[in-house]
Amino acid sequence: MKKILIISDGDIGDHFIHRTIDTYSSENIYYVVQRKAKEYKGANPKRFKFYEFDSTSLYKLSNLLKMDFIQVVITMENLLDVENTIKNIRTIKKQLRVIVLSRWNLINKDPNVLLINSNEILASRLLDYLPNVPVIAQNVGMGEGEIMEVLVPFGSSFVYRHIGVIEQKNWRIVAIYRNRELVMPNRRRMIQPNDLLLLVGDPTVLKSVYRAIKRELGQFPEPFGSNLYIYIDMNIVNLETIENFVKMAVFTYKKLNHKLFIKIVNPNNISIIWKIKEYMDDDIMVDIDYNSLNLKESFFSDIKTHHIGLVIVSREMFKNYHMRQTLYEAHVPVLKIADKTFSSVKDAVIILSDNRDIEKISSTIFDISEQMNFNIELYNYTNEHQDAKEQVIEHYYNLSTIFSKNIKVIKESENPIKILKQKDDFIQLLPFTRKLTKRRIYSLLSTDSEKLYHKLDDYHQIFIPVQI
Repeated sequence: MKKILIISDGDIGDHFIHRTIDTYSSENIYYVVQRKAKEYKGANPKRFKFYEFDSTSLYKLSNLLKMDFIQVVITMENLLDVENTIKNIRTIKKQLRVIVLSRWNLINKDPNVLLINSNEILASRLLDYLPNVPVIAQNVGMGEGEIMEVLVPFGSSFVYRHIGVIEQKNWRIVAIYRNRELVMPNRRRMIQPNDLLLLVGDPTVLKSVYRAIKRELGQFPEPFGSNLYIYIDMNIVNLETIENFVKMAVFTYKKLNHKLFIKIVNPNNISIIWKIKEYMDDDIMVDIDYNSLNLKESFFSDIKTHHIGLVIVSREMFKNYHMRQTLYEAHVPVLKIADKTFSSVKDAVIILSDNRDIEKISSTIFDISEQMNFNIELYNYTNEHQDAKEQVIEHYYNLSTIFSKNIKVIKESENPIKILKQKDDFIQLLPFTRKLTKRRIYSLLSTDSEKLYHKLDDYHQIFIPVQI
C-alpha cells in the first residue's frame, strides 16, 4: 500500500477530499490532516485515516511523518501556513515529494516541490470554452499541448480528405469523434464536417496543424508563413529580364496582400538595384547582401525571421540545381516566374499522377486559385492507372462544393504536357517533393509528369510542399 499524506483546510481542500474518496484505488491509503476534523460519507476506514491538528506544529507533524509516505498534497488557504508546513516537512523529510496548490504565485526552488497554480488552471479551463481556440489536454502527458482536440468546421481544407494522404510529420490523428461516437482512423477514412479530431504530437507542430484545419480560403500563404519573399542572385538571374521579373512578382504581392521582402545577393548592377529600390514602401522591404557569404544559412534565417510563406524566384534561379535543393529544404511554397506575362494568367493547371500528392496540396491550390482568381483545371492522362486518380478527382469535386468554386476535369489520351505546350495563359501547380530536386538529366526517360516539370519551363509554376 502506498501512503499519501493530505494536509487540507478550506473549501477547495474539502472538495479535493470528496473527489479522492470517489476515486477508487486499492493501492493507496490516505492520511488526512485538518485543523478541524470533518465527517465524510463514503470514506472507507481502511483507505482513509483522519487526524485533527495544526500542521504548522513541527512536533505534531513529525510524529506522523515517521511513517513512509510517498507523497504529500497541501491544499491550504493561508500562505504562511503553507510555507511553514513545507518548512516542517523538509526539516524531517529532505526528499519527500510535495504537491502544493498555490494561489499566491509562490516560488520554491526545491525540485521535489511541485507548485500547482490555481489561477492558471482556472484561466486555462475557461479558455477551453472560447470559440476558435484549441483545446489541449491539461492533465495528460506533459500538459504542454502535445494532446489536442480540434473541431473540423464545414469550410475546412481538411474536410473530405483521406487520412492516408495527410502528411503527418511529428503529429498524428489518433481518434475521430463523429456524432458522439468514437471512430478509429485508418488510411482510407475520410474526414467529415463537424468531426472532432484528437491529435497527438509536438506542441509547436500541433499549433500549425490547428491553424491549417481551421483556416478557410483567402489565408494563403498561411499556414506556411505570413509574408512573401523575392530572392534574386545576380550571378544566376538574367539581368536583361530581371526588371520584368520583379514587376510580375510585385503584381503577385498585390494580389495576396501580404508584406514583401526582396533579397538581393551577389549585387553587380547598381542601376538595376536602384530600380528595384523604387518599389520600397511600408510593406515592401529591400535587403541587399553585399558580402554574399553563407548564402544558404542567410536564406534559411530570413525564412524563419520574416515568417516567409511564399518564395518567388526567376526561371534561372529554379533551374539552378543547388538553388533548387535549398528551396526544397525551406519547406515553403515556391513561385517560379517565367518570361510570359503573369497578369494574363487565367487557369491553374494540375496534371494528375499515380500518387496522391495532388490531394495533399489541394487546399492550398484552392486557396491560391481563389485569391488569384484562377480557374482550376485537372488534366487526367487516361492511358495511366486510374484508381488513385479517381479518388483525387472525387476529393477535388468535394472541395469545389465546399468552397463554391468550379473545377474542370479534362481527360486526355495524349500526354498532357504536349497539350499544355499549345496553351497560353496558365500556371502549373504541383507538389514540391524531393524527386524535383534531382538533376534534370535523370528525368529525360521518365514518364512521371512531376519529374518532367521542366518541360513546361516557359510557363509560370508554383511548387507546394506536401507537408505543413
